Order: sequence, then C-alpha cells, then structure tokens
Amino acid sequence: MSIHVIGVDAYALGWVGVELRDGQFGRAMLASTLYEIVAGSSGAAVIGVDIPLGMLPDRWRAADSLAADQLGPRRSSVFRVPPRAVWQEADFTAANRVCRELTGAGLSRQSWALRPKLLEANAIWERHPGLLFEAHPEVSFREMSGEPLAYAKKTWTGQARRRELLAKHGIVLPDHLGPAGQAPPDDILDAAAVAWSAHRMATGTAHSHPSPPEENEGAAIAIWY
Repeated sequence: MSIHVIGVDAYALGWVGVELRDGQFGRAMLASTLYEIVAGSSGAAVIGVDIPLGMLPDRWRAADSLAADQLGPRRSSVFRVPPRAVWQEADFTAANRVCRELTGAGLSRQSWALRPKLLEANAIWERHPGLLFEAHPEVSFREMSGEPLAYAKKTWTGQARRRELLAKHGIVLPDHLGPAGQAPPDDILDAAAVAWSAHRMATGTAHSHPSPPEENEGAAIAIWY
C-alpha cells in the first residue's frame, strides 16, 4: 500500500504543503489555513508541520535548545517556545511580562508574530492526535547532510544545496508547481524537508529531540526528524 504523507510550512500568506507518495514528490499546495490542508489530506498517514506543537506549563521546552545545539550556524532558525500561559495573553506586552515571570527571560517579537498560526496548529493537533507532528526543516536538512548546512536558506547557494539534498533522498522538486509556485522558494524547500521527516515518521524511522519526548498532560512534545 502506498505511503502518503504531507509536510507543511507556514509562510506569510498562509501555509504551503508538499505531498509525498512512497517518499517521492506528489504535489505541492497552498492554503490560507492549515485546516484546509488537513481537511484535504484524506489517506495521509501523518502530516508534519513546521510550527511548535505543545507547550509546557511553566518552562521552556527541551526540544528547542536540543535542536538548536545541532544546527551550528543555522541555530538561530530555532526559537525557544515559552510556556502555555504566555500564548494565552492578548498582546505582546502582557505576554512578555508573563514570560519573564515564568522563565526569567523575555519573549521575542519574532516568536510572538507566530501566535495566530501556532494557536491554529495546536488546536488541530489536540483534536486529531496522531495525525499531526512537529518537525523543523533545518533539523531535517541537517540529518540529510550529516552536518549543519553552511549557507542560509534564502541564499542561492543555500537553496541549491537544499534542493540537492532533497533529490539525493528521492524528493525531486519540479520546476513547475502550479499555484504553489507562487510561494517563496525557501518555504517550498522547508515544506519538502518536513515531508521527508513525515515519511520517516510513517515508516517508523524518525528520531526526536528530546528522546524520549517530554510529556505534558499525556501529549508528547518533541521535534521529529
């Protein structure tokens, strides 16, 4: 039976997804909401998402620091995910205050900007346990290459290297992606890398940071690759 998985990356206008069938490129898609991709994913074994899934009640997650430590010059692509109460605040000032009270450190505006997509993804994750899991493209690319990538994903050399790594692992991205081709190249590459990790999840060969995952209220919290 064919193994059907999807990797999804958040981008400025919504979400971009890459579908794999038996580890090879199937199609790319754009959606304004993650729910659209999930609703249209009939038959998908798992859906990997490049967005934090699961927060702890009173501290930073181990997954983020462990992943960052593996990425060398790309470590800044991983941001620390603050406790759940921080995300429940309505504005940055209040959220930053709660973050400092709980962790002793402040919240970055870059992290706060992800709040709408983070809350959307976590609501779906909680409703569909076992379907969604968290992945990180740079962690996936690092595993593919065996070492941290030297060039950033927005550079010509960085994108060429990432496309080369995907092809080496059986994911050949076509030049023409239909409407999905409107998405930025780095977001397409990120979604494909997450899809690679999704195939590993579906075949039972994925690893995680941390291993075993942290747990909170019965939910496993980890970055898979």
